[in-house]
Amino acid sequence: MQTLLKLSRGIDSFTTVIGRWLSWLIVIAVIISSANATIRKIFDVSSNAYLELQWVLFGVVFLLCSPWALLNGDHIKIDIVNHHLPLKVRSWIDLIGHVFFLLPFCIVLLWTSIPFFLVSYHQNEQSFSAGGLPQWPAKSLLVIASALLLVQAISEIIKRVAVMRGLLPDPNKLALSAQEQAAAEAARLAEAISSETH
Repeated sequence: MQTLLKLSRGIDSFTTVIGRWLSWLIVIAVIISSANATIRKIFDVSSNAYLELQWVLFGVVFLLCSPWALLNGDHIKIDIVNHHLPLKVRSWIDLIGHVFFLLPFCIVLLWTSIPFFLVSYHQNEQSFSAGGLPQWPAKSLLVIASALLLVQAISEIIKRVAVMRGLLPDPNKLALSAQEQAAAEAARLAEAISSETH
């Protein structure tokens, strides 16, 4: 199990590095969007390439940062119910969800997106818009994202089994303690502001 946990830590580190670096592409997308809108308003000139580049950059962040969201527990789940369940029940729910839903989803997405990308690549598929970008780089994101999410799903399964065996602490308790610390800090800050205004 220790070997698997070491593998899981390596996957988590890789996912974190990828997520942190790629999340900065949102800033670049905002800059491109602002510049494109400004140039269009001032000079009445527009570029389909820049417009499509914004979409691709957003796609990169949305798709390739999804494993990072899974790692940090930022994916959609019913936290109100989940936090009140016993650890054993939560662990089984997570394990069943990852094994029977997330893993098959990633495998099917990877299996179907590879030919989808290859056809586009071999045809050198271009945008339907004049002056637009090639389409195959954007379609490659589906292949890359499904592979990265599949690898992170394996890491999550390893960690959930380790939690069930008592080898790792309950991640929900760690998240709750972090939230409690943030709430306490916010309360102290509000109290300090309130005392300064009186």
